Amino acid sequence: MKTNLQTGVKEIARRANVSIGTVDRVLHNRTGVSKMTKHKILAIMKELDYQPNILARRLASKKVLRFASLIPAISTETEFWDAPIKGIEMAEAEIKQFGIVIDKYFYDQNDKQSFVKQSKNILKTEIDGILVAPIFIEESLAFSKLCNLKKIPQVFINSDIPNEARLSYIGPDLFQSGHLSAHMVNYLVNKGDKILIVNISKEIDSYHHLLRKEEGFISYFKDHQKQVRIIKTDITPNTDYKSVAACLTETLAQNSDIKAIFVTNSRVFSVAQFLEKTGQEHIFLVGYDFLPESIQHLKKGIIDFLICQKPQEQGYKGIMTLYQNVVLNAEVEPTYYMPIDIITRENYKSYRN
Repeated sequence: MKTNLQTGVKEIARRANVSIGTVDRVLHNRTGVSKMTKHKILAIMKELDYQPNILARRLASKKVLRFASLIPAISTETEFWDAPIKGIEMAEAEIKQFGIVIDKYFYDQNDKQSFVKQSKNILKTEIDGILVAPIFIEESLAFSKLCNLKKIPQVFINSDIPNEARLSYIGPDLFQSGHLSAHMVNYLVNKGDKILIVNISKEIDSYHHLLRKEEGFISYFKDHQKQVRIIKTDITPNTDYKSVAACLTETLAQNSDIKAIFVTNSRVFSVAQFLEKTGQEHIFLVGYDFLPESIQHLKKGIIDFLICQKPQEQGYKGIMTLYQNVVLNAEVEPTYYMPIDIITRENYKSYRN
């Protein structure tokens, strides 16, 4: 049976043998309560199925809670980040009634300094939580440490920062997504065949999420002792179609017997465009993300498989995780892996990002 707000707080205080003020501090996630006492109070709240009237409490408060999001802007090269933005906006529409504002910051995914500049802008403001897509490892790590010093809870999406404290990570298991991609390619190639890994990024070494996928891909064939020949090419620093075409022309001229290509990010459509223009659609092609350009090539059979990991849901769930922790004072999952979805031309019509 659910308790009402006033009676509930008194009963929790009585059972925990603490003051009403101590219960109030736990409810509002304030300091000054020992870890043991806090756990005791939270356990009693759970036992009583205590559900405070969050809306009334927030409306009575004059304080506006501010969350910030820091993710890449949509670029001419890929529309991938449009999906997380939509997810963030969906969450914002749900929680704005509780006096929560989301300040949206965007950086150029090809420019480290734009990330640094925006992260500094965020730290000049008073924020209660932040959602980050940490593409640049060193810069993201420095920003995360500053947030931790200020006790600002952080949720990471799309890629994690190794060994860094954060409230939660919501996104793909990067290594396993690469492993799964290799598992699919394994059915398409024979012993001794050549497989090409393509990384397309202006700064490959900074893109932890691409390299983890590559590691997972290579690991699959090592683990299963399948004797294929894996080569790779990094298309950097220019990532426009002309640069992609020039690099692939050279690589495939030197390796005319390539049987499959694995592209580690959403720019697989650039590779598909090249294969179509050069009449090399026979090469099996696997890449990432549910983008209009890629779907067109999937329908034609030029892209064989797309790996998708619900970026819109990542944005939505990331903001709602901050809400659950900061407003509801609830425990959240430290790591929430998104499902690894395999999209083909047979099932793309029913897929939702």
